[in-house]
Amino acid sequence: MRTLRAKHIDYQLLVYFGILLIFGLVMLISASSGVRLNDRYFFITRQLLLGVLPGIVLFYFLLKIRIDIWKKFFWGVYGIMVLALILVFIPGIGSDLNTFANSWIVIGNFSVQPAEFAKLGMVIFLAAFLAQKTKSIQDTQTGFLPIVLIALVPIILIALEPDTGTVSILFAILFGMLFLSEAKLSHLLALFLVGIVGFVAMIMVAPHRAERLMTFFHPDQTQDLAAGYQISQAHIAIGSGGWFGRGYGQSRQKFQYLPEVHADSIYAVIAEEMGFFFALGLVVLFTAIFVRGVVLVKKIAEPYTRFLVIGILIWFVSQAFLNMGAIVGVLPLTGVPLPFVSHGGTALMTMMGAVGLLLNATREAS
Repeated sequence: MRTLRAKHIDYQLLVYFGILLIFGLVMLISASSGVRLNDRYFFITRQLLLGVLPGIVLFYFLLKIRIDIWKKFFWGVYGIMVLALILVFIPGIGSDLNTFANSWIVIGNFSVQPAEFAKLGMVIFLAAFLAQKTKSIQDTQTGFLPIVLIALVPIILIALEPDTGTVSILFAILFGMLFLSEAKLSHLLALFLVGIVGFVAMIMVAPHRAERLMTFFHPDQTQDLAAGYQISQAHIAIGSGGWFGRGYGQSRQKFQYLPEVHADSIYAVIAEEMGFFFALGLVVLFTAIFVRGVVLVKKIAEPYTRFLVIGILIWFVSQAFLNMGAIVGVLPLTGVPLPFVSHGGTALMTMMGAVGLLLNATREAS
């Protein structure tokens, strides 16, 4: 069996992700300065210690280990993923950390968010499962229905937390990978309708999610609501940035006006400080990552590796455009962080690990 490590990774993708990571850290320093804390470097310090450093370790591990090992142990990955998601509901272990969602496992002074690991776990599991069942995926009974039911277990657990944003991303990963496995259009349509029903149910049972949807459809009439206030402040930030921005560190909206400046709303700070062209450049960068990934996928013959690459690409790009689209007002606000830019140790660590796995897979295209 040939050794994957003998081939070169795709350095173009590595450069793209490197630019994204460095830019994210630089902008986090500025955006988080608007949060009044005793330590102005609190968020960037946590991002480096809990995100970048363990992320480098995970990146290197997933880059160097043989990529086909995950095809052998994908059920183990699935089991660990589901178990971690169940732990957040156990009193004394799970916590909401003063948010709407019971999404964290707290150990002493440290907390991790299993839903972030579930994104990578879902990609690994689906890639291996679909690679084995590609020929039968068009059959509802032997292929399509079983994989959907199995994949819905972690999605339902995250919906119960509840975390609408992560559910949206996992559903996008599931739908996209099934589409690329050449599932029947009628089956995909049925899955899409099930997803719509599920999202409507999540919205109806939570007032704050209903507010976000009302804000999207009636932005001028809902500015007094929390979601309406956040979007209106984001639009003020984006509009005041103009073509070239106020200058790095010069945002006004980040000071007690724009909520979650270090997390969900950081794209608005980027637009205000760096201007339209930098904000657009971030869109172009994510698009370039996706396009380069698709070019590489076409050169990969092994189905499992192809599914891995496309699954990670769907994850990154769908999350990025959900965040940016919500901030500019073309999508409902879901609380999804901007990949590699927003504050979040578990999220950054997991995404850096996914990049290692992605680059590992690109050796098949070299």
